[in-house]
Amino acid sequence: MAETEVLRRFNRSWSQRVGLLEESYLGQGRSLGASRLLFEAGRDGAGVLELRRRMGLDSGYLSRLLRGLEADGLVDVRPDPDDRRRRLVVPTAKGRRAIDRLEDRSQARAAALIEPLGASQRHRLTEALATAERLIRASTCEFEVVDVASHEAVHAVRRYFAEIDERFREGFDPGVAAATDLDAMTPPDGAFLVGRVDGVAAVCGGVQRHSRKVGEIKRMWVDRAWRGCGLGGRMLAVLEAEARDLGYREVYLDTNGALTEAIAMYDAAGYRRIDRYNDNPYAEAWFAKRLSRRR
Repeated sequence: MAETEVLRRFNRSWSQRVGLLEESYLGQGRSLGASRLLFEAGRDGAGVLELRRRMGLDSGYLSRLLRGLEADGLVDVRPDPDDRRRRLVVPTAKGRRAIDRLEDRSQARAAALIEPLGASQRHRLTEALATAERLIRASTCEFEVVDVASHEAVHAVRRYFAEIDERFREGFDPGVAAATDLDAMTPPDGAFLVGRVDGVAAVCGGVQRHSRKVGEIKRMWVDRAWRGCGLGGRMLAVLEAEARDLGYREVYLDTNGALTEAIAMYDAAGYRRIDRYNDNPYAEAWFAKRLSRRR
């Protein structure tokens, strides 16, 4: 059976059995969309932009859902006192009680679904659903060029630096690397990209100029929580496409011998080993790949 048909069959079966088709989701008098938005806002509230990114909703639809929740007295939408340009969704006391009821009823529905299964079947179901959930979320990762000086980019690169400091045998001292990134990974010769899952950066990487016809891929990082979901390979392909759009015909990259997974990925992606092309003291392997022409 084709992969898409398996997914569609599961979607039909799951949506019916967990009540997604009911007009009043979990008997709360609200649609699934409104209930999910209330649940995602949580008892402590969340930013409107954060909710839109996390749920993947159109801004117009999100606004309509929020107006409905406000009309029902479940949330207040107010400016963030720390940044008046940002709006917060804050549940009222009534809204917090509604969130608690949603949690209780959702838990009861889930318990009723697995109750007929034996211990072995429950274990198989748990493992299968955990894998499916990670892969489906990873499949919706969205890649975007961002300002390398933005908070999001700086935070991702800092996490990258911290990880390689742990993994490199001799540790890692970024030195002036962060400052040179600001100069090199900006238009017209460079770019920095992040890939977001549920609105949060899970992978990043940049392109900078090596020579007129050669770009260099730098700062490729995948959050540990998302390893094994194919995001590294997808990020690499997106960076290659970005390098091609910047006018480069070939890309270089280097890596440390401790990063065995990265080396395997570069080999699988068609990179060839080359001689040292830079003075990076942490580099132990150097690669190049000729970029295909735009179609």
